[in-house]
Parts: sequence; C-alpha cells; structure tokens
Amino acid sequence: MTPRAVDALEQSDIIVGYNTYIALIKDLIGDKEVVGNGMRQEVDRCQKAVDLAVEGNKVAVVSSGDPGVYGMAGLVLELIQKVDAQKRPECIVIPGLTAANTSAAALGAPLMHDYAVISLSDLMTPWNQIKKRADFAAQGDFVIAIYNPKSRGRATYLNEIRDIVMKYRKPETPVGIVRKAGRPGMNWTITDLKKLPDADVVMQSTVIIENSTPYVADGKMITPRG
Repeated sequence: MTPRAVDALEQSDIIVGYNTYIALIKDLIGDKEVVGNGMRQEVDRCQKAVDLAVEGNKVAVVSSGDPGVYGMAGLVLELIQKVDAQKRPECIVIPGLTAANTSAAALGAPLMHDYAVISLSDLMTPWNQIKKRADFAAQGDFVIAIYNPKSRGRATYLNEIRDIVMKYRKPETPVGIVRKAGRPGMNWTITDLKKLPDADVVMQSTVIIENSTPYVADGKMITPRG
C-alpha cells in the first residue's frame, strides 16, 4: 500500500470493503468500524459506503491494487451522483499499485513500451468482446497484461487468448506469470507462449505477454523502450 492510502485508513471512521481484502489489512484497521461483504456484492457495498458518508462519517472504501483499475472508484462516483447535490459527500480517489505494475517490477521491465490490460472475467463483459480486444491488442503489438486469467468456470479462457496472440507472435515470446502480486507468498515464473498452457496459473495470477521486441536476461524480462 502507498503511504497516502495508509493515511486515509487512519483518518477514516468506517472501513468498507470485500471481506477478503479487509482481512489483508486487518493490522492497519485497529478497532475501527468495519462493513464487509462477499464477492459480487459490489453495488450493495458501495451504496452502504455512500449512505454512511451522507450521514457525516469519514468512510474508506477498500479495493485491491488501484481503486480506479477494476476497483470500486467508478461505482462509488456513479452512486454519489445520485445523491442530492446539497447532501453529496466529497469523494477522493487515492491511487494504489495495480497488479500489472507490481508484477512488472517482479519480472523485470516488461511494461517499458505501450501495453494493454485485459481482464478475462466475463461477469460484466461478454467473452466475445474480450477476445476481440485481445486480438486487436495482439495485432497492435502491445505488451498484454492479463487479469483474472483462470477460474473453475473459465479454465480454458487463457488458452484461447494465447491462441489468438500466437497468430501474431512467435511461440518463444516471453510470458511472465506472477501469483499473489504484492501479497504474502508472491512468486513468479517466466515461460513463453508455446509452454503457457502447461504453466501454473490460478485466479490470483497476473499474466504478462510480451510484444515482438523483448528478451530475457539474467532472469528478467526486458522490453526495449523503442
């Protein structure tokens, strides 16, 4: 976490967030009031945070990584706009470290040139749309950072994306896999597109597929700047 995010937690009266994320920062919360709930309850969670803020409380809504990257910032801002202007609370979005950046630092320097971030979760985006975006990113020779690469219900999605990318990249294109980015137990491996189907990838992994110009040296992925 960034010092600014830690400071925001300290200054808040109430902490709101997904139970799993709340557990990760329990040492920073102390005896503050906590409002937590489960996965796929994002709207209820953010609405509760807005309601508490309208009542005059200082509320911190916790996201993983950066709240503006697949996080809660957008939803909170949307819900705040539904509050009467005279009662509308101020909302400050505090940046964090998204998984792509944390993973890139562990792997070396794979994001030194243009890159795209794509989530393979199809809860809110149709799978065909995700594949289309991956195809365009591969055509454009972007480095591609993949979030939510695999789950029980999406066991084949990453392999489908890999097949799309291989239409435009060599089989030996480096691929970095970081598990639990920025969390206890973080570990990573470097493989390539050809071997990716055999790699250890889970839901909490971030996968970074290189563009056409990179190389690996001393165990580090390097993307030239030009």
